[in-house]
Amino acid sequence: MRDYEEVAAFLGEWGRFQRLVFFFLSASIIPNGFNGLSIVFMAGTPEHWCAVPRGANLSGEWLNASIPLELRDGQEVPSRCRRYRLSALANFSALGLRPGSDVKLESLEQEPCLDGWEYSRDVYHSTIVSEWNLVCDNDWKGPLSTSLFFVGVLLGSFASGQLSDKFGRKNVLFATLAMQTGFSFIQVFSVNWEMFSVLFLLVGVGQISNYVAAFVLGTEILGKSIRVLFCTLGVCIFYAFGYMLLPLCAFFIRDWRMLLLALTLPGLLFIPLWWVIPESPRWLMSQGRFQEAEHIIRKAAKINGVTAPDVILDPSELQDFSSQKQQTYTILDLMKTRNILTITIMSVILWMIISVGYFGLSLDTPNLHGDVYVNCFLSAVIEVPAYIITWLLLRGFPRRYSMAAALFLGGCVLLFIQLVPSHIRALSIVLVMLGKFGITSAFSMVYVYTAELYPTVVRNMGVGASSMASRLGSILSPYFVYLGAYDRFLPYILMGSLTVLSGILTLFLPESYGRPLPDTIDQMLTVKGIEYRPASSSIRDSKEEEENPEVLKSTAF
Repeated sequence: MRDYEEVAAFLGEWGRFQRLVFFFLSASIIPNGFNGLSIVFMAGTPEHWCAVPRGANLSGEWLNASIPLELRDGQEVPSRCRRYRLSALANFSALGLRPGSDVKLESLEQEPCLDGWEYSRDVYHSTIVSEWNLVCDNDWKGPLSTSLFFVGVLLGSFASGQLSDKFGRKNVLFATLAMQTGFSFIQVFSVNWEMFSVLFLLVGVGQISNYVAAFVLGTEILGKSIRVLFCTLGVCIFYAFGYMLLPLCAFFIRDWRMLLLALTLPGLLFIPLWWVIPESPRWLMSQGRFQEAEHIIRKAAKINGVTAPDVILDPSELQDFSSQKQQTYTILDLMKTRNILTITIMSVILWMIISVGYFGLSLDTPNLHGDVYVNCFLSAVIEVPAYIITWLLLRGFPRRYSMAAALFLGGCVLLFIQLVPSHIRALSIVLVMLGKFGITSAFSMVYVYTAELYPTVVRNMGVGASSMASRLGSILSPYFVYLGAYDRFLPYILMGSLTVLSGILTLFLPESYGRPLPDTIDQMLTVKGIEYRPASSSIRDSKEEEENPEVLKSTAF
């Protein structure tokens, strides 16, 4: 039987239908670029110090001296979490004593910020940190909010694969777009940190589900030559565009509620796309819904201005296809054979490590020297050349070696950061951005690579499960960043080492470059260097290999 690509070959590769699908699916990814990472600004921690109530009866001198100094980054700055005991200062002030000359401040007893905090408005006007006092003893709540978002992404990754394989790519895409937009809007009206965090978790569920559904839908509709373009310069460039909009919006809108509202409203623009974006004909065929698939193909032919053949899906082929595809597939099918199980385990490890590096470096931008808005913008801009290089690599080079090279680059550069002298801060930022470049390239490639390794019947489930595993890494990524409080090089050493190890692991995956997408589990490529064929079928398979030497050569590559 012919596969879908043969059936739809008469449509051409880059007609008006493919261009519409390419652009609108890519555009649906823009909100993903700023929704999750908006926490960088919404949970930004401004400079703060203990508040001193107006009724403290302190003179101007004692008021200025009420906050002890502490050493931070080699400079003496006001303490963020301690103040001198106000009752003692009031007595000294009433007696007319002067701080420093009459009273040694170092000997005074200190107390926590019993009356709250005052916050600098130089960088942020309002954040969830300043509104709900997520500092000092409550400073763990900021990174927890970020982790909860990624917990939502984890849950969405687990559910989206099975839901999309069961109910269709298009239905899940628009349901999760609505979920992401709706809960973000409600989040604007959060009354406390707990409400904000729970809603942020639900936004995370919708965010990744939308991303995976759009990615797989485009992968299955577009032809081989356009598929790589869609997965790199399409989906990823539009994601980077959304990411670049984040620091620009945050620079002009420095109140977290208004910023979140401004980032939420564009989601409404995607409602009309329901009548433009089709369901995946490849998925419809895998479900035995051949008439619907043929209707979409004929409509695409009309849009492209080409004449469809009288018979697109031959009845005899449909019967053969139907007999193979009426089986229901579940997450357990990702462990059905030793080959698919091995590929799944390797994909899980790769996605997890790449995710730690990508989100760790993205969330680390406020901790870099310089302006937080500029650093975040640079972190977004560096993704554009990374995606362009990825596209060029995927067009003419093997997937396995391209991704390994990107991982080796990103990991080695991060390991070199510890060798940079502390006074050359600009070089450290350049190396961080170069590390982000390598890891971003690998993140782009791993979506393409994973989608090509899994067959149609479980492709969305396989990509979703791999993405789900990567979210374990993203949940941990905020805490990789905060390890810098103990040793500023430790996050880079850990992320760099793991990234290099993942590059080595990539070399053992099968090569999918130049191969058609598999439709069934039996058509999957085998892991390099390992034989999985059962003994009972070895003779038959040997004959097949003799008859198809090109297939054997490509599989062993």
